[in-house]
Order: sequence, then structure tokens, then C-alpha cells
Amino acid sequence: MTGSPPSKVETVRGSIVLPSFLPDATRAVVKSIDSQDLERSGVNALMVNTFHLISHPGSGLIKSMGGVHTFMNWPHPVASDSGGFQLMSVIRENRKYGTISDKGVSFTPLGGGRKTLRFSPEKSIRIQFDLGSDVMISLDDCPSPQACEAENLESVQRTVHWAERCKREFDKLLSIRRREDGKRPLIFGVIHGGYDTGLRQFCAGELLSLGFDGFGFGGWPLDPEGNLAEDILRLTARLIPDHLPKFALGVGKPEGIVRCSKMGWTLFDCVLPTRDARHGRLYAFRQDSLDRVDINSEEFYHYVYIRDKKHKRDRGPISRACDCYCCANYSIGYVHHLFDVRDPLGYRLATIHNLRFYTQLVETIRERSSEQIRE
Repeated sequence: MTGSPPSKVETVRGSIVLPSFLPDATRAVVKSIDSQDLERSGVNALMVNTFHLISHPGSGLIKSMGGVHTFMNWPHPVASDSGGFQLMSVIRENRKYGTISDKGVSFTPLGGGRKTLRFSPEKSIRIQFDLGSDVMISLDDCPSPQACEAENLESVQRTVHWAERCKREFDKLLSIRRREDGKRPLIFGVIHGGYDTGLRQFCAGELLSLGFDGFGFGGWPLDPEGNLAEDILRLTARLIPDHLPKFALGVGKPEGIVRCSKMGWTLFDCVLPTRDARHGRLYAFRQDSLDRVDINSEEFYHYVYIRDKKHKRDRGPISRACDCYCCANYSIGYVHHLFDVRDPLGYRLATIHNLRFYTQLVETIRERSSEQIRE
């Protein structure tokens, strides 16, 4: 595709420098840490989840509190997942929880006790406006990774139909809620098609005509064997014009981020670094200095299992290549002790460290020459 790749995404609340990793603040919180911890870790944007926030505490409450940025004391950009992935994953696993049709999604909350939730493309966009999102994502129909050809075709057709409705609602609300400074939120479409190259090409062609500000990878970024689906990720990236941001939704392993960056993907999000941190699996570069780290190597990092007894008397940091608050102030032995006694400070320090590892990784990709990184 023609055009120069963007170096940043301009939003209402500042720039997202590319490439960037967006930690998942699913319920308007990155578990165990606060906004200052995030800033110190080099994070410049977050991802929240529309479906989870309408379930609790409710988009109306967040709107009344001044929007999600004020609510969680985060002044920087926020992207919002449409919520479709979570809704349809639950329903496809057990049909008793709801139905999916061209109209939208009807969902009975887990545990019952509440009336059926009806989630349409228009409602998804209205909620994202109420949240005050800087980057909104169009509601998409995410099929199972085991979906057959007919199911993937239905997913693509529905995704395109919903995207048209999302964009129409977005434009309508944009005309009503104009800002005095002329700035506006962005909206991304999501390209589906499973592992079928023809369906991917068809979906991309239909969505490109709608005028989205960027595009995301739809579906599972892994193949049936659990490996990165490199061929379909590469194809999808090439279907998106280079001057637009490309969001590899759900790609989160460090080596996956490096590989996808070479394909042209510039935005990433995943729960992996924060979830792993709370379970005591920390990330560390194999070298003592970032200058010596070869991110093109298959083994440029390793896991530190903080609960292992071998760390009990270790006075060194988790990683000598890391400049995070944890590594600058605490030994690996102390963090091991915190996990041993199950103190919440351990989860906080581990999360800070893992997020700094990820921001150091994307900073390194950003700084290295295009000859080293791009395919």
C-alpha cells in the first residue's frame, strides 16, 4: 500500500507514539497499579472494555463522573474495545446465554437476575462516546477459531453490515457532540475472515470504503496449533493502507510483537504482562543492557518465576537492563518475599516491572533502524 507509515496517532488527549503497547484496563483499572505507576512505566495509552464497563459500574455512571479519563485519573489516550469479542465468545460457548443476529447481540448476564441486554452496533458506539474514548472500535462478529467456511463468511458479512451502522452512528453523534477545539475521537474498523485469504481481502475492501481512521486485526491471531498466525497477519497488514494505524488486537507475546512490527502492525494490546505479573511470571531481557539486546533473536528474553526458592537471597534486580521503579529500588529477593507472604505490594511491583519491559520493547523497536525491523 502507498503512503508513509505514521509515527504517531493524534487523539483528543495527545499522541500515541508508534509502535505502542496498550495495557488492558478492562474495567477502568490496570489491576494493582495506579495512573502514576503507569506513567512511570512509560505507558502512553490504555485499552478499556465496553462490555465490562456497561456491566459494572455502568456507562451512565462513568459519563456522570466526567468520562473514563476523569473516573480513573488517566489524562492520556484511551481506546475502547467494542465488547463484541467477550459477548460472542460466551454465547458461542453456551447458547443459553444469548443470541447473535444481524440486528445485534441479545445477552443474558451470567448468574441471571437481570433482564436481557441488547447490544447493537449503534449502542456500542453510543456507549463509547459516553465513556469519552479517544479511539473507538467498531462492533465486529468474532467467530470461533474452529469456524467453518460458511461461519467465517457469515462473520464477515455481519462485520461489514455492523461496521456500516457503527460508522453511520459515529458520524451522527460526531455532528451532535462537536468539540470547540475541533478535535474528535477516532474510529477503527476490524478486518475478519478467519484463515481464509479471500474473505480477508473481501472484508478489507468493504471496510476501506467506509472511511475508518485505522483498522484492527479481527479474530484469533494464533493458528490451530497455538503459534502466531503469521501468514494471515501479514496479509491483513498489507490490506491496510500504510498511512493508517494498524492494530494487532490481542497480540501480546513479546516475540509476537516483534514479528508483527516487521509486518507493519503498530498497535498492540493484551492482558498477558499484567496477568503474568500477578501470577509471578516476570519478563527479563537476557542482556544486562538494552543496547546489547537483539530483539530479532528467538530468545531475546526469558521468564523469571519469582516464587522459585533460588531467588530468596538474590540481592540483584529482576533485570539489569530494566530501569523500572521496582528494579531501581528493590531486589529480586525482596519481591520473592512479597509473593511468599502474598502481600499486594508484590503484585504492584511485578506489574510495574512487566509493563516497563513491554514499553522498553516497543521503544527499542521504535528506535532501531527500519532496515533492522521492517520486512
